[in-house]
Amino acid sequence: MGWNPPLLRGGGCQKDLIQGIYPEAERFGYEVLLSAAAEGRSEAQAVEALLGHRCEALIVLGSDAEAVDLDGLGRRVPTVSVGRRAARACADSVHSAEGEGVRQAMGHLVQLGHRRIVHIDGGRGPGSTERRRAYRSAMRRHGLESEVRVIPGAHTERSGIETGLLLPGERDRGLPLPTAVLAGNDRCAMGVLMSLTRAGVEVPRDVSVVGYDDSHLSHLMPIGLTTVRQDAVLMAERAVRFAMERLEHPELPPREAVLDPKLVVRGTSGPVPGATTAARHVFTEPSRSPPVL
Repeated sequence: MGWNPPLLRGGGCQKDLIQGIYPEAERFGYEVLLSAAAEGRSEAQAVEALLGHRCEALIVLGSDAEAVDLDGLGRRVPTVSVGRRAARACADSVHSAEGEGVRQAMGHLVQLGHRRIVHIDGGRGPGSTERRRAYRSAMRRHGLESEVRVIPGAHTERSGIETGLLLPGERDRGLPLPTAVLAGNDRCAMGVLMSLTRAGVEVPRDVSVVGYDDSHLSHLMPIGLTTVRQDAVLMAERAVRFAMERLEHPELPPREAVLDPKLVVRGTSGPVPGATTAARHVFTEPSRSPPVL
């Protein structure tokens, strides 16, 4: 069995998924090969490298491929897309309920009194379309349609750093800071935190920051990141099971596993300045010491 994590750069949810795939595949006697897309190496090249090694199935993590491309791949070899829906494709998919995760995060921020909530878009990253749509819907539902602001970005630390520089710069020109930022994922949230801190913006006193994934990165900062947890281990297990079942029963119709996310409230979210509203925590967890890497 092989799989292709096209955005593997040693961080974020991808790393957590990989750590879950290895033991589950090995438990059933399968070998795992890794092939990654990178600068100068396309996703198609990464896939062809695995197929050249005669991999029996592919588990694709966070693919940027269109549905038609996943469909073509799934007709060549059993394929499971993780983190992105494989709508109308001859492939299985495993992902979290993105909209529900964003609704939990937005409800938490609104209960804390926030109105000026901006969202950093994840570009073509997995789940980005659903998260952006859910953010807009939540703002409308809470009567905040006039405050909607989506900042173009990506699922990278650099994207967060750029936004973390943009917002204080706007403040210096007389524009109000948002009171909360919903980042596209944890990597982006970490970039925001770094830039805001360097600009003298205190989190969460001045601005609350919420991520998405609950990857290992959420524990690396001195202040724990409030984020939406995706169960990476369970996603990995489901993906391996789907691949195994399709190897045994190739006639199965495409299947989709949608896992429930859960908001994890830590130290980067707090009441809007001057507010007295208390938040109803969906799930709280104390900040942990950074792991030894």
